[in-house]
Amino acid sequence: MSATTEARRTAQQYDPLGAMGSRPLAIGLGAASIVWALLVSVFDRDVVGSPTLSALTVILVAASAAVVFTASSPFRAPFPRWAFIAHVGLLGLASVTSVAAQWGPDRSALNDFMSLITATGIVMVAPYRPWTDLTIGGALLAVVNAATWGVGAATFPHEIPVAVAAFLAAAPTLVLTAASAVFAWTFAGLAERVQIRAGSYSVERAERDGIAASVQQDRSTILARDVAPFFAELRTREVITDADRERARLIADGIRRAMVADADRTWFEQAVRVEGGEAPVVDDPDGLAAMLDADQRSVVRTFLRAAFRASTVDPAGFRATLRRADGQDDAATRGDAARTDPARTDQARTDPARDARVLLELDLAVADSDIGIHRTFDPYFAVLRVTFPDLDVAVRPSALALRFSYDQH
Repeated sequence: MSATTEARRTAQQYDPLGAMGSRPLAIGLGAASIVWALLVSVFDRDVVGSPTLSALTVILVAASAAVVFTASSPFRAPFPRWAFIAHVGLLGLASVTSVAAQWGPDRSALNDFMSLITATGIVMVAPYRPWTDLTIGGALLAVVNAATWGVGAATFPHEIPVAVAAFLAAAPTLVLTAASAVFAWTFAGLAERVQIRAGSYSVERAERDGIAASVQQDRSTILARDVAPFFAELRTREVITDADRERARLIADGIRRAMVADADRTWFEQAVRVEGGEAPVVDDPDGLAAMLDADQRSVVRTFLRAAFRASTVDPAGFRATLRRADGQDDAATRGDAARTDPARTDQARTDPARDARVLLELDLAVADSDIGIHRTFDPYFAVLRVTFPDLDVAVRPSALALRFSYDQH
């Protein structure tokens, strides 16, 4: 993976469950920032200033915390860039209104709480955005803090030089931004190396080995159940009858059908069969499951394993349907068009509506309440949401339905 791609990936995308576990810290920091801003604005000001601007500062801090609280939900993952921009923008405005609210000869730098709140604001979103975004956002907040404090120090001179006042305002944000960016960059690098090592045993080889083992098991079952007893009976007979010939033909047909079914089986059907037996239904006439990439297959396979091993899930009530998205052209036609007109290929890359997409629908019968279903599967929904951003989950008592799409790789 290139450095550019690595910069776009976040800790949440590499480790959705880890980011889900760190969310209480982000919520706690946001709540603490609101309480601290409120208490300092009311009880600990050297300059009375403007109560209206003080209230606006607290509201802006609360709004930034609300943005993080909403966007960091694992069921809205991944954390979007617009939410990060809104978070940084609200904190920047709060820094300006905080200084404006206490405009005057402020003698206690400790009362200017926004320099620390902007610093912890970057820490809050460290698991959710790449290091490049964290660096840019933190640097912008540091510049805003330095500028607002510098203007105040220049307008109302004190013992501290203006440059020092500006640096002190920016320092907390710069330090914690650097720490957050190093965390995000290091995490992405380590996760990438782990993925490379795990990928040394390729998905194709793993599936081939798994299907081969299943084929061998199926044929061994046929031999032990049908062929061996039949030959044992023939050895005790002096004459082979027409009934014996018919039985031999039926056994041969059964072996042939099993071989054809094994040859046509996709990794998805194999995974469903291994975990759920013969009862689940997989409706994938075009073999579209093969279009999933390595990461997507791992996530889907993990969910299937968890679903079929749950005591409340009935394999007979499982159905998977894979179809090309409505309005998509045939893959062969798209390939011919791309070869004859390269401009169409570029247009397809820039226009998501023209991408070849596959819709995957999973329906499960779950003997549990909607609360119980959420309790069992919420961690898996969080991982699926990061991998398939358009995931739609419908939870009803005794039923669970998932719907998402992916590109044809």
